[in-house]
Amino acid sequence: MNYYAVFDVGGSSIKYALMNDLGEFIEKSFAPTPEASLKLFVDTVESIVKDFRKKYELKGIAISVPGAVNVETGYIGGVTALPYIHGPSIKELLQDRTHIRVEIENDANCAGLAEGWIGAAKNIKDYLCIVIGTGIGGAIVLDKKIRHGKNRFAGEFGYMIMEDYLEEPIGKTWSTLAATGGLINQVAIREGMEPNALTGEKVYELAEDGNKEIQNEIEKFVKRLAVGIYNLQYVIDPEKILIGGAISTREGFIEQINETLNQMKHDKDSLTIQVERCQFGNDSNLIGALYHFIQRQSMHGE
Repeated sequence: MNYYAVFDVGGSSIKYALMNDLGEFIEKSFAPTPEASLKLFVDTVESIVKDFRKKYELKGIAISVPGAVNVETGYIGGVTALPYIHGPSIKELLQDRTHIRVEIENDANCAGLAEGWIGAAKNIKDYLCIVIGTGIGGAIVLDKKIRHGKNRFAGEFGYMIMEDYLEEPIGKTWSTLAATGGLINQVAIREGMEPNALTGEKVYELAEDGNKEIQNEIEKFVKRLAVGIYNLQYVIDPEKILIGGAISTREGFIEQINETLNQMKHDKDSLTIQVERCQFGNDSNLIGALYHFIQRQSMHGE
């Protein structure tokens, strides 16, 4: 059995785990993400790796991070809440410090890989994973492989322009309209509230208390989600579309999207579009980061 140090780097915390090559957790914990120092970040990861190595021989280090990751070089493009990761190769820095092989991948791609390895897409070759949160991200998996695209932005579904493209220079994106953050902003505008006074859960509570205007906003939110999913199905035609993010666990949410998609069929011969909930929650990025490492290892014949 091989063992790995696995990390999921977020804006506020670094989740980490000792895992084996079956995707099983041996140990799991978290640490605060250093706010402004790449050196502190590398020191934090190295310290955790040293602790694991006291008990187990490690085969490698697998990391999930935000941003446009070049899996070959370890450089991270784009803009994230951690500016210091966009510079030198995180992969090379950690390999030089620990003398262990490091593999790194985008967090949404890791979530998608987890589902294809041991999750809801285990026996599926072509699928999409859509992660709904403050914005909308995701992964395109074809023939069990992540598609990164020329600029490593494949799967950034939230940038799709959905409405008001004639009235505004660019228009409103799918993230603006159909992410949980978008729903919160629309409700805040309608209710005359500050967005930071609301959460997705609070919005649904207000709707359940009988607020008709917020119920209307939720209906529009679900329809906008369904429209984006409908378009993606017709463009890529995957075997399965999975939905992740905290809101996906809400009772009845997936069913509501599927009902809306069914209503959108333009004739009886149209293909059936249905979504399913991702199997993994907070552990998905860790599981997917490990699977990415194992895939890369296999590619190099190791």
